[in-house]
Amino acid sequence: MNLIIMILLISLLILVHEAGHFFVAKLFKMKVDKFGFGLPFGPTLYSKKFGDTEFLIHAFLLGGYVSFPDDDENSELPKDSPERFMNKPIRQRLAVVLAGVISNFLFAVLIVYLAGMIWGYLPSNSYQTSVAKILQTATPSTVVSGLQSEDIIYSINGSKDNLPIVMNKYLNASKSYDGTTDLRLVNKKETELLKINDISRGEYIRKGTTIKLPQFDAEQPVHFTYDELLGFEKVKKSENEINLDEKQLKIRNDIKNKKYYTVEDENISVKDIATAMSDTYKPLQIIVLRNGQQIKLNDIYPDENGMIGIEKKIKENMNKTRNPIKVMKNTSDYIYYNTSMMIYGLSKMIMGKVPVQEMHGIVAITKIGSDVIQYQGLFKGLLLTAIISLNLAIINLLPIPALDGGHVFFLLVEKMRGKPLNEKAMEVVGNLFFYLLVILMILIIFNDVFALVTKQI
Repeated sequence: MNLIIMILLISLLILVHEAGHFFVAKLFKMKVDKFGFGLPFGPTLYSKKFGDTEFLIHAFLLGGYVSFPDDDENSELPKDSPERFMNKPIRQRLAVVLAGVISNFLFAVLIVYLAGMIWGYLPSNSYQTSVAKILQTATPSTVVSGLQSEDIIYSINGSKDNLPIVMNKYLNASKSYDGTTDLRLVNKKETELLKINDISRGEYIRKGTTIKLPQFDAEQPVHFTYDELLGFEKVKKSENEINLDEKQLKIRNDIKNKKYYTVEDENISVKDIATAMSDTYKPLQIIVLRNGQQIKLNDIYPDENGMIGIEKKIKENMNKTRNPIKVMKNTSDYIYYNTSMMIYGLSKMIMGKVPVQEMHGIVAITKIGSDVIQYQGLFKGLLLTAIISLNLAIINLLPIPALDGGHVFFLLVEKMRGKPLNEKAMEVVGNLFFYLLVILMILIIFNDVFALVTKQI
C-alpha cells in the first residue's frame, strides 16, 4: 500500500508539471493536440478527446508531455495559424515552457506549507544523536573514554554530528585491522624494529628468528570533508595509504598484542613486519554535550566491525509552526535549504565529482518513499514528495535539449538573433539528447535495481 501511495504521489507531480504547460498554453490560446501521461513507448492504456485535445495514458509511466501542432508535420492546422506555438510571441512561448517548472516549485511550497499547518511542525534539516545506553559489548576504549548515557554527540574527528550519516560513516571508515595503513607509520615502525633488533634494512629475515616488537601505535584518525560525508564527492584515498598483502595480513594476525614474533616463513622482510604492525586501530575523537557543556572524550577505537558498543538515539530537530507566520518562515527555510542542497549536489554531479554508481532515479525514490511512509508516517512521505517536486523543477531547468531548460535556451538564442532557429537542426539536436536521456535513465534504473537487490536501499 505504501508503495502504491508513493507511485501515486510521484505520478501527481508529473501531472502537475504537464498541467502547468497545458493551462498556460490554453491561456494564450495555443492549440494543444495531445496531453500525455507517461512516455509514448509501448501500449497506450487510455485515450479520449476532450475539445481539440487528446488525453492519453501510456504504459511507460515515467514521464509526460504536451504536444502542439508544430510537433506534427501532418497537422491540418495552417502554418500561419495564430493557434500555433511557433507563431506566438517569445514571451508567451517562454511562459509556456517555464510553466511546468514553476508549477512543480509552487506545488512543493504548497505541500510543505500544508504539512506545517496540519501537523504543527516542520523539520529543521538537522538531527541530534545521543547515547541511549552503553552496552555490555562496549569496547574497552569506550568504557574508559568518559562517555555516559544521555551524552549528545557534538562532533566526531572535527565533523559536526548533525546528520545521522556522520557517525555511521566514521564508524565504518575507522574499523580496526581493516587491511590498510599509513606509510608514515610503517616507516616509523621499521626504524624502531631496526633499533631494537640485530637485523638489516631490506634483507629477508631467516626463518625461526625471533624478533622483538616495539609498542603498537594507533593509526591516524579518519577525516572527511563535508562533500565526502554527504556523498557529493568520492572519498579521496590518502597518498600515504597502502593495502596489506596476504603475507602481511597473516603476520598482522600472528603478532596482535605480542611483544615478540618468531618468523615462520621464508621471504619475510623488516618492511613486512613493520607494515603488519601498522595496521591497528583508528581513533574516534569525540566531543559530547553534557548539561550544556562541551566535553572532549578520550579516544575511542571501533572494533573490526566498526562497533563501539553503544545504543544510539537519533532525534530530528523540528521547528514549531503554531501560527501562519511561523509556517511561512519555516516553509521558506525548508524550501531554501533543500533547493540549495539539490543545486549544489547537481553541480557536483555535472563536474563528475559524484560517482556514477551513486546516481539513482525513480525506482530508488519510490522504494525509499514507501519506506519513509511506512516507518516515519504520511507526513514525512508528503515532505519527501515536495523535495522530489523541487528536484523535478531544478533538473528540468538544465539547458539540455529535450528538457524545458533546453527550450528556454533556444528561445533566448532566438530572441538575441532576432529570428527563429532552423527547425530541422533543432529537431535533430532535440532527438539526439532525448535518446541520450533515455540511455541515462536506463543506467540509473540499473543502479536502482542493483541497489535494491544488494539491499543498499
